[in-house]
Amino acid sequence: MMYSKEEIFKAVSTVIDPEVGFNLVELGLIYDGECDSEGNVKVTMTLSTKACPLHQLIIQWVEEAVLRELPNATNAEALVVWEPEWNITMASNEVKDKLEGKM
Repeated sequence: MMYSKEEIFKAVSTVIDPEVGFNLVELGLIYDGECDSEGNVKVTMTLSTKACPLHQLIIQWVEEAVLRELPNATNAEALVVWEPEWNITMASNEVKDKLEGKM
C-alpha cells in the first residue's frame, strides 16, 4: 500500500514538539513524505536548530508515529536535512500568532 504525502503528514502531525507545544507539521519542520509500493515511508524534515537537544528523540517519535498511524507501512525513516534552513515564517499562521514575541 502506498501512502500519500497528505497521509504521511497527518501521521507525523501526531508528534508534538515538547518545547513549544505544537506539532511538527504546524511548525513547518516536515518538508516531504513519500512511500514506495512496499510500504517504506521516508519523511524529510528539519529541526528548528542544529543544537536541538531532542534531535534523536524527535527522529524516533516521527518514525514511531508513521508506523503507528499508517498500519500498512513496513518501514519508516526520518531524514533530517538542514537546507532549507527552518525559520518561523515556515510555521502555520496559528503558530506564528501564538509564538510572536517569544522567539
